[in-house]
Amino acid sequence: MPNRLAGETSPYLLQHKDNPVDWYPWGPEALARAKKEDKPILLSIGYSACHWCHVMAHESFEDPGVASAMNRMFVNIKVDREERPDLDQIYQLAHQMLSRRQGGWPLTVFLTPDQLPFFAGTYFPKVPRYGMTGFTELIGNIAAIYRERQADIGRQNEALLEAFGRIHPKGGGQRVALAPTPIEDALAASKANFDPVHGGFGGAPKFPHPAELQLCLRRYAATGDEAALHVAVHTLERMALGGIYDQLGGGFSRYSVDAEWMIPHFEKMLYDNGPLLGLLADAWTVTREPLFERVAAQTAEWVMREMQEGGSDHSGGYYSSLDADSEHEEGKFYVWTLEEIKALLSPEEFNAAAPYWGFDGPPNFESAHWHLHVTRNPVALAQHLGMDVKHCMTLIERSRSRLFAAREHRVRPGRDEKILTSWNALMIGGMARAGAVFCRSTWIESARRAIDFIRTTLWRDGRLLATYKDGRAHLNAYLDDYAYLLAAAIELVQADYSSRTLEFATQLADALLTHFEDRNEGGFYFTSHDHENLIHRSKTGHDNATPSGNGVAAFALQRLSCLTGELRYAQAAQRTLECFYPAMCAQPAGHASLLVALEESLTPTRTIILRGAPPDLGRWQRALAERYLPSSMIVTIGPEAQLLPPVLAKPLADRAQAWVCEGAMCRAPVSNLENLLATL
Repeated sequence: MPNRLAGETSPYLLQHKDNPVDWYPWGPEALARAKKEDKPILLSIGYSACHWCHVMAHESFEDPGVASAMNRMFVNIKVDREERPDLDQIYQLAHQMLSRRQGGWPLTVFLTPDQLPFFAGTYFPKVPRYGMTGFTELIGNIAAIYRERQADIGRQNEALLEAFGRIHPKGGGQRVALAPTPIEDALAASKANFDPVHGGFGGAPKFPHPAELQLCLRRYAATGDEAALHVAVHTLERMALGGIYDQLGGGFSRYSVDAEWMIPHFEKMLYDNGPLLGLLADAWTVTREPLFERVAAQTAEWVMREMQEGGSDHSGGYYSSLDADSEHEEGKFYVWTLEEIKALLSPEEFNAAAPYWGFDGPPNFESAHWHLHVTRNPVALAQHLGMDVKHCMTLIERSRSRLFAAREHRVRPGRDEKILTSWNALMIGGMARAGAVFCRSTWIESARRAIDFIRTTLWRDGRLLATYKDGRAHLNAYLDDYAYLLAAAIELVQADYSSRTLEFATQLADALLTHFEDRNEGGFYFTSHDHENLIHRSKTGHDNATPSGNGVAAFALQRLSCLTGELRYAQAAQRTLECFYPAMCAQPAGHASLLVALEESLTPTRTIILRGAPPDLGRWQRALAERYLPSSMIVTIGPEAQLLPPVLAKPLADRAQAWVCEGAMCRAPVSNLENLLATL
């Protein structure tokens, strides 16, 4: 019989609705029962694409004996960390404090009835294994500790709350002299941590870190630092050629389990691919590297093909993720045997594909399968095979098409079809940016459909909701939802100007300032002022797998101020930067998104306003979009535009003209494209 999760919208929670565990979703009913019965809470946090979450569920939560013990000793609460990032933030931080180790998923936390954690871990096997305590033994021990050591738990809880209270950044309301020092320090740290052979930072496991790469590109544009450019470009090249990138279907997996980007953890997350799509476009504008355009195109096509619903139920929103597993095996959808490959390709195709993707070497996945990664440069491969490069690449593309078509008939990984506002915003921004750079109207239209869906479905009475599925939008939105969507709207305004989109951006910014800003210290809380009371209200500036909401907000508010002439947005951004400046100086490498916003404030944004009629206007827009101008906004306004804010209300002529503005000052209009490009 289904448990209490059966009424939820989260695919992750619904995966557990038939467990014999008496699961509750997080809410008043579960918390009240824990207090009434004086029972500890077993809090399990995960997400639908998480491999080890599935393993622990199969080993323990589906086991009637384990479930019986859990039900007897605890109030059991299951949380989707993608729907409740506020809870995940709090209890991941608590895990670090209690265990002195990094957290992860599944996160397993034992709480007192008043929500205070007293023991935390991640994955536990059902029986002792890997040097780990078995889950069955663990829960018995924890229940005994709760009964017998209340005083110790109380003292630990007091220390934990004190530690939570110390971690808030404090601006003190005093003016801080902002300087580029932490940017330079972060860049030095990136160079020191850079893997010169394989790209990326550090060793295995290796994550993409798009905000850090973006900062490297921006510093190259600002200072001409070739080493910073190499860090970004070499990393993107190695990722694009590696197994972290789906060589057949497009899109990046979450991370590589090795330092070579060869074997990924196979889950694909929307939040990675949005920023990487925009980053590939930026890198192309600097290098004109065809690889970046090809990978951006394949990634955008994957998103529109597999991650964007076209039906009336979702009508434009992007889905959240693809699972790592299919048929209960990680990576099974993506890997191949040599026999499968030879059966699909002609001898000539195999002769080219084998050395290109590494089929001519030993298997690279679990000793029996091959996962595609590019091992040979096409020019060198063509020379090796004694054929011209064009014919060689034709064979590779034919092989890719055949393998992709065959793979489409396999059992697919699970897809989490909830639509998250924040992750959608990251993809909207990436799709709009790449669409503008590569002049792909279908990508821009994809972004517009998604933002229209959010505005129609998840924007109610001047407030955002965080998640949507099966006709139900719910949960108060978080800082990231507002900040990312504000930044995405500004990106879309540049890709395809719309007064409606700009108006939506101002509404988002107003809600952000009203409901999230810390007016005393500066910066923004992760939850709104009217959010559910929890044991901690976080206000953080460091990047995680997703960019810092405070960093994105500070960046986007500065840009919105330039577009609207509203100084209060820039002032809120300044307060945010001053609040987090000490943290940026103390740990520059962890604050790349805030450092991008800091650089934006130190190098005032230039707004380039294009007005005129087609086709000249489109030609000017394309010429500017193809240049890397990270400190500039390019706003192209056609003759049909109405209700322009004063900053953008430039006169319309019968030919294209450009105004280059910094702050409130605009230069005389330029009527010659070559002259405009020369000034930039």
